[in-house]
Amino acid sequence: MTAQVNAKPRGRQFFNNPGPTNIPDRVLRAMDRPVMDFLAPEFLEIQRVCTAGIKRIFKTDQELFFHASTGHGAWEAAVANLFSPGELVLVIETGYFSLGFKELAEAMGLRVEMLPADWRKGLVIDKLTERLAADKSHEIKAVLAVHNETATGLFLPMADVRRALDQAKHPALLLADTISSLGSMEYKMDAWGIDVTIAGSQKGLMLPTGLAMTGVSAKAMEVARKAKLPKYYFNWELMASRKPQRFNGTVPVHFFYGLQESIKMIEEETLEGVFARHARLAEATRACVHAWGGPTAGADGKGPSLFGQTEDRLSNSVTTIMMPEGHTSDAMRKTALERFNLSLGGGLGELAGKVFRIGLMGSSSTEENVLRILEALEAALRAAGVRKGDEVFIGEEELLWA
Repeated sequence: MTAQVNAKPRGRQFFNNPGPTNIPDRVLRAMDRPVMDFLAPEFLEIQRVCTAGIKRIFKTDQELFFHASTGHGAWEAAVANLFSPGELVLVIETGYFSLGFKELAEAMGLRVEMLPADWRKGLVIDKLTERLAADKSHEIKAVLAVHNETATGLFLPMADVRRALDQAKHPALLLADTISSLGSMEYKMDAWGIDVTIAGSQKGLMLPTGLAMTGVSAKAMEVARKAKLPKYYFNWELMASRKPQRFNGTVPVHFFYGLQESIKMIEEETLEGVFARHARLAEATRACVHAWGGPTAGADGKGPSLFGQTEDRLSNSVTTIMMPEGHTSDAMRKTALERFNLSLGGGLGELAGKVFRIGLMGSSSTEENVLRILEALEAALRAAGVRKGDEVFIGEEELLWA
């Protein structure tokens, strides 16, 4: 007798998109409480605790602003506060989200130069040093960089980017998008000389989407006082003047309830412990991909393979996997969702249909969760008929339990 396949998988979904990510029960419970006046002393203390906690995670003693928005709002806040129409900024190409940074800056009236780089290998830092050294008149006002490119699974070493600026003796500001790295991978705003840190709530910080934050250096605050682009809601000077809440408009109270709890969870484990866990489980995931692909993965289309080709730049918060020739990632993801209740990220931009992405951020990065994901993913690859290196995964007829 042939077992029946469930029309709809039951149980809690294996949700492993690279953002938004799973929200821990502790955070959900912390947010499940009545609203309070955002000017009440009790809430102002919660906000103070959250501000201090995020500064510890940023590794900064400088200014911090919160915005009721996604990370894209923090992008816009940074551009609106720092520049005047027609000024030139340099965007480091890392992948899909660096293109988005470029489009936003252009839409806001800036001139944008993209420093090209191979999406699979990452930027050659010497190219940045050369470009900055060639800018004798210091026309470039800022370098805009994505610390961890969610589309490709590669990160950009921001300390090396700072060294390139210093070697070229260039005064440009350095902006870093840490939306998919903060709380999952090492980041040091002050030690690395970052002028503006851009972050969001929905990934390593383990919250719903909707709270963004910007860390701002004293140098960037000074530049902001002279910038001419229009802004109101995102105006840092206006926010700093609105004491004690330092917020434009109504403060999203429940986000701060949740953020206070997520900071507690991170610091109970310690930041170093969190980073070590992410590194260990990302390496385990990559080892699994190598086993699926075999020694010829990516060379002749026989098995899945890692998209990134620079070993020391592989992200610990997102793993991007390239499908072998003859298979699309969208078809495999559909099988994974419908047959095994596993939700994975798809390819973005020019990588659509070619890769899929496993989010390993925050509470998604646990031993139990990663083991279950990899088991379900291997079953989905089998069911989709993807080859395992030089062999074929177990056939459909052997997946009676699926």
